[in-house]
Parts: sequence; C-alpha cells; structure tokens
Amino acid sequence: MQALWMLLASLFFASMGVCIKFAAAHFNSFETVFYRGLVGMAFLWGLSRWQGVSLATRVPMMHAWRSLVGTISLTAWFYAIALLPLATAMTLNYMSSVWIATFLLGGAVLTQARGSPVREQAPLFFTVIAGFVGVGLMLRPSFHQDQAFAGLVGLLSGVFAALAYLQVAALSKVGEPESRTVFYFSLGSALAGLLGMLFVGASPWRWPGALWLLPIGLLAVFGQLCLTRAYAQGATMVVANLQYSGIVFAALFGITVFGDRLPLIGWVGMALIVVSGIAATVLRSRTVPPVPAEEP
Repeated sequence: MQALWMLLASLFFASMGVCIKFAAAHFNSFETVFYRGLVGMAFLWGLSRWQGVSLATRVPMMHAWRSLVGTISLTAWFYAIALLPLATAMTLNYMSSVWIATFLLGGAVLTQARGSPVREQAPLFFTVIAGFVGVGLMLRPSFHQDQAFAGLVGLLSGVFAALAYLQVAALSKVGEPESRTVFYFSLGSALAGLLGMLFVGASPWRWPGALWLLPIGLLAVFGQLCLTRAYAQGATMVVANLQYSGIVFAALFGITVFGDRLPLIGWVGMALIVVSGIAATVLRSRTVPPVPAEEP
C-alpha cells in the first residue's frame, strides 16, 4: 500500500508540472511560486486546524533555512519547466539524490571520518560520476541557444532540493510534524514569490489562463500528503526509489500533451540518472536512513 501512495504522489507532482507549463504562458515563475505557496498555505492551515496540529514552532530558524533553500529550488524548477521538455526538467530536479551523495563524498574527503576511509566511498563516487554523465547525455540533445541557461537553472534546482531534503530530515528528527513543515515552506514560497513580483512585475489575470494557478497549489499539497502517507509506516527502499516514477509520468505527459521528442541519447541519459539516483539511495541507506523525497 505504501508503494501505491508513492506512485500517486509522483503522479500528482508530474501533473503539477503539466499545469505549471500551461501557466507559464500567462505568468512568470515568481508569480507561479507565489500562488502555489498561497494555495498550499491556506489548505494546510485548514488541515492543521482539522487535525488539531499547532502551527507554533520551537525551531523557527530551521524552518527559515528549509524555506529559503526550498523556495530557490522551487523557483528554479518552475523556470526550467517553462522552457525545457517536462521530463528533462523533472529529471534535473530529481538529481537531488546524486547531489546528496556528492555532499557526503565531499564531507568524507574533507574530514576523513573515523571508520569511513575515503576508499570505502568508491562505489558512491562512481555513482555520482554516472549521474553527471547522464546529465550530459540528457541535456546535450535538449540544448538549444534558448535552453542552455534553463538547463543550468534546472540543474541548480536539484542542488537546492538536496539541501532542502537534508533540512526536512533534520526537522523530522526534532519532532516537527509534516503539516507544520510544509506550511512554513508554503509561507516562505508565498513571501519569496511576492518579493520577486515586486522586481519583475505581475501579469494581468486573464481567464481561463488564471485557472491553472489553483491546481498547481492543490496538486502540490495532495502530492505531499500522499508522500507523507507512503512513509507513515517507516521509509522502505522500494518507496524511496519509487519517487523516480515521477520521471516516467512526466515523460508520458510530455509526449502526449506537449509533443516533446527526445532522441535516444536523451533517454539513455535519463535512465542513467535514475539508476545512479537509486544506487545512491541504496548506498546511503547503509549508513543513514533514506531521506524522504519531498516536492520542493
């Protein structure tokens, strides 16, 4: 049953990507981030009251850092979705597992941790290399002059998503409920989007284009709730790796809805990233529990 909840969460997140791509024709990335945060915040406030969960927190600075890195990741991801094939943007964001492995390798090199010689990290090293080879293969066929910057921004979204996941794990360890963590992230997203709108401006609301903003926020929340349910009985390796089914859903949506066409080398790169991400999760689980995936 946990696996089914994760598959449903991945479907919601991929569907959100479809809505973002349609909304991008009417609104800039900061506006989309703002409305996504606003809808999520309103929904989670009502859900928290219904569940009897207080939104007061003892660790406001931890939530502030999670919101900062998460919002940067979210904004970068939304920008990439608007300009790249949906599956490409989705895969770049899901590079977070490879980035976390990169951070662990960097820590091992810098600290030479006792009982964890660098040579024992060789499998993780090759996993990271494979992931970046996959990025090169996938982006090369997608790189047109107007997409090169979007590809780099999408890659950046995965870096900050990794930092956000690590902070989510830290918040969980201090006993913060998921609804509270996601609420403050939604609040941070709304504030960051509003700040960005002050600099780049706001687009006029035109119907029915503006209707895409509501499902973006709702699909994000529904996906998060399903993901939380998937981990409710303890994270398993199968559930942790089923997050990559979102890439499959995104590829199907990209082909059927937007007519995206990637050459074979692009699909090979995508598969290499998925395999390296799964391998990184497995290798990390030998020392620490897998970090629950969370839509940024």
